[in-house]
Amino acid sequence: MVSILMRSHLFLQCLCLLASLSLVFTSQAISIQEASITDLQLASKQNKLTSRQLTKFYLCKICRLNPVVRAIIEVNPDGLKCANRADQESKAKKHDLLSILRGIPILLKDNIGTKDKQNTMAGLFALLGSTVARDAGVVARLRRAGAVILGKANMNEWKSYVLSADPCSISSGSAISVVANMVAVSLGTETNGSILCPASLYSAVGIKPTLGLTSRAGVIPITPRQDTTGPICRTVSDAVYVLDAIVGYDHNDAEATREASKYIPRGGYKVSQSSWSLWQETGQAGAVLVDNLKIKNIDVILNFNLSGKGTAVLAEFKIAQDAYLEELVLRSFADIIAFNQKNSKLQIGQDMFLASEATNGIGDVEKSALFNMANQSRNGFEKLMMQNNLDAIVTPGFEAVLVLAIGKFPGISVPAGYDDKGVPFGICSGGLKGSEPKLIEIAHSFEQATKIRKPPSFKP
Repeated sequence: MVSILMRSHLFLQCLCLLASLSLVFTSQAISIQEASITDLQLASKQNKLTSRQLTKFYLCKICRLNPVVRAIIEVNPDGLKCANRADQESKAKKHDLLSILRGIPILLKDNIGTKDKQNTMAGLFALLGSTVARDAGVVARLRRAGAVILGKANMNEWKSYVLSADPCSISSGSAISVVANMVAVSLGTETNGSILCPASLYSAVGIKPTLGLTSRAGVIPITPRQDTTGPICRTVSDAVYVLDAIVGYDHNDAEATREASKYIPRGGYKVSQSSWSLWQETGQAGAVLVDNLKIKNIDVILNFNLSGKGTAVLAEFKIAQDAYLEELVLRSFADIIAFNQKNSKLQIGQDMFLASEATNGIGDVEKSALFNMANQSRNGFEKLMMQNNLDAIVTPGFEAVLVLAIGKFPGISVPAGYDDKGVPFGICSGGLKGSEPKLIEIAHSFEQATKIRKPPSFKP
């Protein structure tokens, strides 16, 4: 996999900004560090902050910290132009009529396609310089909301909250860039824990939506059966703002987004500022916490091979990659493998690619694996939830990610504490399809009751 790609314009922009940015905010009563979307928009409304200033601030932070954390693989060369446009739109319209994301910089995981001057590589040098046909569905929605696409987050050169700790999964760049205050919010993708896991380990908030709630179109796939895109942010409210902006029907992912659209609440996703008091009142009125529940065949579900996931994913990966690559210069999965073999010094290992290439579609073995996983989900998690009349299950860390993955269920991770080495851990709430509103309420209540998250102390 790619170690790191640092485009020259990232350094050029940083060099130009270093001298100028140190004084930009000293005369204003604004603290950009740890600022929420609401904080930033309030400063904008009070004419204390522009999108251009905010974007420059984050570019400077990237320049200073990225050599240490290596979270960002590329910055958008047109990022400041996008910020200027957002500022112009803000002047032309009443602030209250603008999207909450107007002018807010956002980073995208490197497998989320952008039809601009940035690459979309998913950590593959073979895709360097390839041009995607269109913005990913979620990116198109972010642009319509006026967000500033700041750059692409690294997928493979991981650095964690504590630099000596083991990294987790492949949305780590999205998570660490947010917690290190190199961007306001970010997008990650999840197949088997790639949002919930890094959110837990890096003291961030991550939302894995119900499959189809956010479009998969234009996102480099692993398996459409489990792939989903969601926000990674510092607070639950920020994550909800982003989620609300990216959900909805997309004709390029028609079947899944049409089916999931029924779950979107009228009026969108919201966070109640009184949710903690409401939660307390609910508990006093007889809400029940059910401890020590066990999902049937959980040991099988959590085993990548015994569950059938390994068999199914390898076949699905090849099919999904071939479908995605049809619109690019490299036309097939085999082309990727051939490039990697020819350029072995650039690409570190491709065992999964070779194993996937050896598959031959969805045959009897794969169908059996898919059938078994459906049964595991139906007779395990779904049955547990319905028999016990549960709103959600709550687990420490990211123990439930595989359970949620095979059932296409949503989950939210919020910071819950730190171990004796200072490594963060989260708490994850998961529920049945479409249960995001309840999960948001639970997550926000826990966040407001504990306020346990603290920023890391990275130094350049």
